[in-house]
Amino acid sequence: MTDSGLHVLAEEPNDEKPRRADKRKKRRVGAMLLLVCVGALVLVLALAGFYLIRSVTALNDVKRDPSLNPSDYPSRPAPAPTTPGGAKAPMNFVLLGTDERTDDEVGRSDSLMVAHLSGDRKHLYIVSFPRDMWVPIPGKGDGKINWAFAFGGAPLTVQTLEQLTKTRMDHTVAIDFKGFISLTKEVGGVTVYNPWESSGTLGRHFPKGNITVSGDDALIYVRERKNLPDGDLGRAYRQRSMVKGIVKKALDPAILANPVAFNSIIGKFTSTLTTDEALTTDKILGLAQELKLSGSDSIRLMQAPIKGWGRVGDQAVAELDQDKLAEFSQALREDKMEDYYSRHHADGNQMVVEPDEDQ
Repeated sequence: MTDSGLHVLAEEPNDEKPRRADKRKKRRVGAMLLLVCVGALVLVLALAGFYLIRSVTALNDVKRDPSLNPSDYPSRPAPAPTTPGGAKAPMNFVLLGTDERTDDEVGRSDSLMVAHLSGDRKHLYIVSFPRDMWVPIPGKGDGKINWAFAFGGAPLTVQTLEQLTKTRMDHTVAIDFKGFISLTKEVGGVTVYNPWESSGTLGRHFPKGNITVSGDDALIYVRERKNLPDGDLGRAYRQRSMVKGIVKKALDPAILANPVAFNSIIGKFTSTLTTDEALTTDKILGLAQELKLSGSDSIRLMQAPIKGWGRVGDQAVAELDQDKLAEFSQALREDKMEDYYSRHHADGNQMVVEPDEDQ
């Protein structure tokens, strides 16, 4: 890709300036998010007595932050209608992670995903949006998608995604990154499939194949990019697979059968979770009653379509595949993500769907 046809319209955000006067408490927000929440919801369904009481108590402790509320604007896409046959409307969650900054600095979105819960509640699709994707940012011009958070926080990030996909985003979810580390320890390590051997980052070596990581190793694993063949795309894959690995481990029968382990995991998770104000305990419990996920196989891991890397001025950027983006957006909007997933998994497009775990 060259500069032809792409123009730098947005001034790169200045990270030294605070976004708002009431500077928020320093936090590291990671992308290991909604699936863990969904795992907690499945636990609510699967268990009774102590488990149900403890789950409700823990969900009441979740932080609700008005700065995460999606905002209305004149051209905002309409809410999704219910699908034929009486199915519920699909739901889209923005999963947001930010760079770590001091209290006086604004961060950028280090990790950005959309979780699409199908109307029949049988599948959850986790879609990564590479942070260097060159996209229109409403009111700011063209720029990297992670600039949207620096310009306008979660609301502008949500608006950017909505305008890009022409699809309504229903909720925003964030989790403290240190909470992610503690969760991998709490479940006794997480097993993931690593497609690429890598060495060097803080002296860590991760062989190709199934590996189990925990704590600091897990953090290093999901943050590494320079030693991966596809850079940020490889890192996004690792983040998605870690989300799925945490859910699989959280749903392990040994954990479900152990009240002490369950209590510790759900308590630690909800203490790090932050959502928008509309994602209340009642709403989460209502979703729990609707879920028909059959396990980790119901979770689809994907990537927003790009067609390559290039430069715009002095910026290294990921160029959108406009044709596939239109196809992806239609599937997202019309709740036909399983068809989209099946087509692109079958054609082996690794820019859209990750490598098979049996390779």
